[in-house]
Amino acid sequence: MDSKLSKDWFSMATIYIPTFFRQITEGNEYISVEGSNVLESLEFLSYLYPEIHGLIFDSNKQILRHVNVYINNQEIHELEGLGTFVSSEDQIAIIPALAGGSMTLLEKNNGNQSALKPEEVMRYSRHIIMPQVGPQGQRKLRDAKVLVVGAGGLGGPVALYLALAGVGTIGITEFDVVDLSNLQRQILHQTADIDKPKLKSAKETLGLYNPHVEVIEHPMPLTSDNAMEIIPNYDIVVNGADNFATRYLVNDACYLTGKTLVDGAILLFDGQLTVYKPGYCCYRCLYPDPPPPGMVPSCAEAGVLGAITGIIGSMQATEVFKQILDIGEPMVNRLLLVDALTMQFREMKLRRDPSCPLCGDNPTVTELIDYDAFCGSPPIEVSIPN
Repeated sequence: MDSKLSKDWFSMATIYIPTFFRQITEGNEYISVEGSNVLESLEFLSYLYPEIHGLIFDSNKQILRHVNVYINNQEIHELEGLGTFVSSEDQIAIIPALAGGSMTLLEKNNGNQSALKPEEVMRYSRHIIMPQVGPQGQRKLRDAKVLVVGAGGLGGPVALYLALAGVGTIGITEFDVVDLSNLQRQILHQTADIDKPKLKSAKETLGLYNPHVEVIEHPMPLTSDNAMEIIPNYDIVVNGADNFATRYLVNDACYLTGKTLVDGAILLFDGQLTVYKPGYCCYRCLYPDPPPPGMVPSCAEAGVLGAITGIIGSMQATEVFKQILDIGEPMVNRLLLVDALTMQFREMKLRRDPSCPLCGDNPTVTELIDYDAFCGSPPIEVSIPN
């Protein structure tokens, strides 16, 4: 790059510098560069920071195969390549493949990490260009295993956004069939799915959105007999249950197995959201005892605004992403209350109860119990899928 060239000949675009390269660019995240196209802009960057040239270009001035370049979130190979025109409003992003600080990724065989495939890079490009995610974060999502309890109002948007984001393994526990009354809020199912097992409908829908995601079917309700066999296979559990017995069961099983639980609840126009992690408060700290049978109506009895399930379910999915990526401030020891009628959000502080029978100083609940008896509720009726 000729330093004597007039700046009037060029536009001033901006280049996003990934974290790994910032050790070369003096910690700068964005660099203003001169150039009429992508090639000239990258060459100007190399002029400013000569060490970066060999990390972007090969000996023929072509982009290295493990480096992707985007302009305004679009891969340059879909445009005019290095000759793509740039203006002062444009942002160029350099996205190298990274693994543990190196410039190349290990192949994923027998549990090892691997590079994202080109189709994955394009599919998740809006994640990859985010500094909080990047290629490493996207691989974390791909390697994560999340269990969703229920494929209904809350489980539907949770599972859908997990699949769209590229969470590699999504387990779903569900035993019901699709009913016409479900379609007002349960987005994984359509009219043609009526009388079909919800689990089958959910897997088909998620596969249409993202065929790269593995959906593991658990065609049964969680019980004290199977929870300790299912939950340990996952990193995070998301609770979309619609009854108190399952809520206490999932809470206890997650605590006893050391799993993070992302909990949500909805009724009428109201929603609740929190995250329980071992070492902090649990569901029993907040609600030591279930309400008497019949005191709190179910959604089937009192109704629920369909859209509130999407609001809370999307928030639950967001909390899952934050846990996987280890970013932001999780909803641990905090309870979010959503009133959709007034569109007010209130946050309540939670604390671990030293006298809690599960996570307290002297726990009495050290194994799973009979939760139907504990909650005074009849056993769940299981629909046998055809």
